[in-house]
Amino acid sequence: MTASAEARETALIAAQAAADKLATDVSIVDVSDRLAITDAFVLTSAPSERQVAAIVDAVEEQLREHGVKPVRREGVAEGRWVLLDFVDVVVHVQHAEERAYYALERLWKDCPVIPFTDAAAPPSAGTTTGAADQSGVAEATGAAEATVAADASGEGRSDDPEQGESDR
Repeated sequence: MTASAEARETALIAAQAAADKLATDVSIVDVSDRLAITDAFVLTSAPSERQVAAIVDAVEEQLREHGVKPVRREGVAEGRWVLLDFVDVVVHVQHAEERAYYALERLWKDCPVIPFTDAAAPPSAGTTTGAADQSGVAEATGAAEATVAADASGEGRSDDPEQGESDR
């Protein structure tokens, strides 16, 4: 069983709303074969809590204009990982660090990807996210994990107050 046409349309509207607010790594995963509670996950990232909030607001606004309201919102207060449950579609808006750490793409790698192309991006930018781009998502996730690990270990940072801000 694949995601319903309505779920696919809802997911694509949510993905475009997120992309319009400069979300990164926007992807849609068809989880209908694995989960009985929803058909698709929309996965997006943002570099800051403020950007996460802006993406959440845009997704909710766009879907309300199409008559779709969330039944549940979680994580809004923290702004690190917000989950918007629209029944057939669940939107995950994650801070880039959470996205790298939890790697939902890896968890759902056996599920098909619903292709998404950012309508606002130039055609040559390679904005299509699909099965062919999953390797790029995995590479980006691996790079982000390495960055998070380096930050946690203190590599590449100096606590020397004499060192200039641009050298840090």
